[in-house]
Amino acid sequence: QIRAAMGFVKVVKNKAYFKRFQVKYRRRREGKTDYFARKRLIVQNKNKYNTPKYRLIVRFTNTNIIAQVAYATIQGDKVVCDARSSELPRYGIKTGLTNYPASYAVGLLLARRLNQKYGLDETYKGVEEVSGEDYYVEKEGERGAFYCVLDTGLVRTSSGARVFGVLKGAVDGGLDIPHSNKRFPGYDTENGEYNAGSHRSRIVGEHITNYMQSLMDEDEEAYKRQFTTYRKEGIMPDMIEDMYIKAHEAIRADPSPAAKKEQPEGYKPKSFKKHRMSLQQRKGRVAQQKAAFLALQ
Repeated sequence: QIRAAMGFVKVVKNKAYFKRFQVKYRRRREGKTDYFARKRLIVQNKNKYNTPKYRLIVRFTNTNIIAQVAYATIQGDKVVCDARSSELPRYGIKTGLTNYPASYAVGLLLARRLNQKYGLDETYKGVEEVSGEDYYVEKEGERGAFYCVLDTGLVRTSSGARVFGVLKGAVDGGLDIPHSNKRFPGYDTENGEYNAGSHRSRIVGEHITNYMQSLMDEDEEAYKRQFTTYRKEGIMPDMIEDMYIKAHEAIRADPSPAAKKEQPEGYKPKSFKKHRMSLQQRKGRVAQQKAAFLALQ
């Protein structure tokens, strides 16, 4: 039986098409949310009733790293805990707030802060000295470790991406997050082996040290131009590893958020909204515009 080839059919967007057209969700139109992924991250099994399904949400801006643990509700997502790289200067990391070592520090800060909130910080201490080795938290006592899943958003999950630095920091801080080492720095895809030492060198900023040293030796002007804030803070290449290790210790010692500043009595926050004018003000404005126009004639 021979089937006749279909001819060219022109797609006409007629009245029926536009009557039935439904716009996509706002955050899809803005290119901010992948709803295909979000649905699978937030849907909870029905036999768990109203049990929250926690997500470790990691987002990057040009100047900041934001890590949050949140769960979804009908009204919107509820944030349980939050940590940002803008808090790292408190712990001795004054600059380089968006690189891989900072990502690890933010993940560690979030994990220790969350465990402290739920009284799990003494039970689940995680990895106290950075080694880069694989670590999976195990249940101790009656209460299990805090469980959540990684939500990477729209970021490209390539090997060695900073989002996995946050993941590693959170896991080393004592959170139970399902993962493997295949996307960490130091994993060799050819032979399937993971080099923990290579990952540790990234966490403590050895790649930054090497690059700074090479620029100092080869191109002094490029070094001054590229590491301006490091020079301003007096950070030399041989000080970087100690800076991050001391920051990890400081985070473990006190992960609690900084106290909010008390505003003076009668304080009014700045508002840049255009205030509504009264009828008299509007009439006066029209009169001024008329007078200005007539003056030009």
